[in-house]
Amino acid sequence: MKQLRNNVIRAGLGALYFSGAHHLLRPLLSGVGAIFMLHHVRPAREAVFQPNRHLEVTPEFLRATLCHLRSRDIDIVSMDDLHERLVQGRFDRRFAAFTFDDGYRDNLDYALPVLREFDAPLAVYVASDFAEGTGRLWWVALEAVIAKAEQVDVRIGNSALRLDATSPAAKQATFDRLHDWLRALPGDHDLAREIEALCTTYDVDMAALCRSLCLSWAEVKSFAADPLVTIGAHSVSHCNLAKVAEDVAAQEIATSRARIEQALQRPVLHLAYPYGDREAAGMREFGLAATAGFKTAVTTRPGMLFADNAAHMTALPRVSLNGNYQDARILPVLTSGAATAMWNGFRRIAAA
Repeated sequence: MKQLRNNVIRAGLGALYFSGAHHLLRPLLSGVGAIFMLHHVRPAREAVFQPNRHLEVTPEFLRATLCHLRSRDIDIVSMDDLHERLVQGRFDRRFAAFTFDDGYRDNLDYALPVLREFDAPLAVYVASDFAEGTGRLWWVALEAVIAKAEQVDVRIGNSALRLDATSPAAKQATFDRLHDWLRALPGDHDLAREIEALCTTYDVDMAALCRSLCLSWAEVKSFAADPLVTIGAHSVSHCNLAKVAEDVAAQEIATSRARIEQALQRPVLHLAYPYGDREAAGMREFGLAATAGFKTAVTTRPGMLFADNAAHMTALPRVSLNGNYQDARILPVLTSGAATAMWNGFRRIAAA
């Protein structure tokens, strides 16, 4: 099903490009700017089974994106500058910001050198447990479990299942089923219990995965010293904030900020909601971010920025640079706003 969805999206992007419709729609749909969302930036991996491929782009694709923005005379700005332009209504020039979720080491190793070539700022949203080396990158752990197994035994509800993992296609189907099941569990503690059981059964060290992929506090401090870099908060544990009690969600937001500020000895004014979709961040979370004093908070809801977004600074949309669609031809489509407008039913603001 997910492969079908990817194929439909790819076909839609291609249709917009080859028809030239994005050129006609750009003046209506491109807005005043965009916030680009990324996770990993690293060289392409050769493994056939890569269910989290959508979360990574190559340095070459990042460079192509930056070249495209420069060719269209779009300013690449920090989140502070983006906030200021929205508040002040300074829209004489279109602008874009680059944001990176979770705090991966490859952001330092591969993304920063490319962004330096263009003198382009970036914001990195750090989940503080990840920087501690104790976080649960459960989607990575699930990939590791299935990659090493030929079958996965799991109990879902009252059913004991044995899922096939003997081929790349079977592994993908098993990953999709288990990923959707884990995301749909009632609470973060349920997800933690189930992924930890799988890791124990299949000998996957989740803490070691976190330490190998994520920036340590020392590396975060080094990263933050670069004048192009803004460090933002991404909660403590990367939980689904909408699924926890309000006081827990508030604590996740506030404690993450406090830990990062203590490590960096500077204010942390920007937030990204974990997962960030409608099921993970809504009006309650937007209010909590505002109450906590964040200047901006970003979702994963797709969309361009319009002047009206100034009234919803803790519910900002983003444009995903998705690893499944690393084709430079789609960049004019993405920056035209046509793709996100179609996804949103041509609504400009989705902040409820």
